Amino acid sequence: QVQLVESGGGLVQAGGSLRLSCAASEPTFSSYYMGWFRRAPGKEREFVAAITWSGGSTYYADSVKGRFTISRDNAKNTVYLQMNNLKPEDMAVYYCAKRKPGSASVVAPERYDYWGQGTQVTVSS
Repeated sequence: QVQLVESGGGLVQAGGSLRLSCAASEPTFSSYYMGWFRRAPGKEREFVAAITWSGGSTYYADSVKGRFTISRDNAKNTVYLQMNNLKPEDMAVYYCAKRKPGSASVVAPERYDYWGQGTQVTVSS
């Protein structure tokens, strides 16, 4: 059983920055692709970013490309999401997730099998 715990959410003004962290309990964390998703009120959960097990490749939704950066520290079993130039439309609950082994997609939430509890990001205009 993998446990994922997000932290780092909060209230920020538009144009500001936040750094989310996701700590994994699983010692084989370094074997997994990891992703970040978000869900805004009244909207479906959407893909934000993903990173390969080594951190060598990253993937982003068009809406965050150039503003958000996903990274990981396998020695600390932690994945990060650096969010810069935040916009009101970025306001959501952000979730980290572990992708199922062998999955081809990084953007489909059904390809992820373990999820954190979420952390709220609020952006004031």
